[in-house]
Amino acid sequence: MDKNQGYSILKAVILENGRGFALGHHPTAPSPYVTWACYDDEKGQRQYEWGHYGNNLPAMEKDFADRVQEYQRLFKVKVVQVEAPGLYKYYSIQRPVDIGTFPKPPHNAPDELVNYDQRVPVEGGAFLAWGHLTYTKPLTEKQVSDYELRPAPYISELSRKGGDRPRPIAEQLKAAQKEAQEHRALDAPRKEAPDRSDR
Repeated sequence: MDKNQGYSILKAVILENGRGFALGHHPTAPSPYVTWACYDDEKGQRQYEWGHYGNNLPAMEKDFADRVQEYQRLFKVKVVQVEAPGLYKYYSIQRPVDIGTFPKPPHNAPDELVNYDQRVPVEGGAFLAWGHLTYTKPLTEKQVSDYELRPAPYISELSRKGGDRPRPIAEQLKAAQKEAQEHRALDAPRKEAPDRSDR
């Protein structure tokens, strides 16, 4: 995953107009967390600007989500891609992972390469694999096909029913937001309700 000013990028969201936002972490910085606005320049290099710095991860995750939502509200743009280390996992089903056996797209080198001792059942025995790779950004269907990889079911679940196109990231984000709100509601302190049994 990318780094900027010593901060490792934990997550990035890219919008349909090419702009986006990123959340970074630097364990020894005075403010270890940051959110930035970002974009890819004409050379494809990620540029970061307008940093908000802080010490509290949950607060900075909220800042990240708020910045994305506010930008979407102002400019009426959709999220087209979510990036995070290890977010996209692919199994090597025909051979062990080795030089020349996996794609290395520009600005999307694998985060992790793992070879198993032999071809083993994976994903609860759904199929056999020699190893796996994880990427920050999704691979194209052609890259997956050319290198005979198989996406983890998590990626397949992001596909729409009846087609191979990934579910829009906006839908994924809404589902994640709903889950986070439900989780927050469960953690919230419960107020004692008055006893109304005498009514």
